[in-house]
Amino acid sequence: MVLLASTKKLSNRRRVVGMLIVGNTNLKGRGVFAQKGFLKGEMIERSPVVVIPAEQVEFLDKTVLSNYYYDWEDKSAAIALGLMSLFNHSYDPNTYYVKKFAKGEVELIAYRDIKVGEEITANYNGSPNDQSVIWFDVVDEIFSTPLKT
Repeated sequence: MVLLASTKKLSNRRRVVGMLIVGNTNLKGRGVFAQKGFLKGEMIERSPVVVIPAEQVEFLDKTVLSNYYYDWEDKSAAIALGLMSLFNHSYDPNTYYVKKFAKGEVELIAYRDIKVGEEITANYNGSPNDQSVIWFDVVDEIFSTPLKT
């Protein structure tokens, strides 16, 4: 049995899950926002992953999921379940992620204090300070509290 007591539907575009809310941003589409403040070093989310074997990654790259997977060990890939694949990229992120290969999980940790209503972002390059170009045009918007629809 799955309990959804921490999930509350607000509308067809916003959903609260625990201390996070999925909503719309101005420019980036869907995003995840803090429903409570988080302190630097606090774990925000822990998600199990589905590991995609290295020999199947080339096929994954031809699907819409190509924008949602994590590079994993031994050239494999991982699709993170839950909200983990919905956090937007930023070159000035407020979180970083830690891949737990042995446990098959990814954790999202606050890189700095995060205010209520602030969008949760991570640097897709893996390190909060890595300014390397990524595979899409980056839109960094200063925005807090999801748009109401």
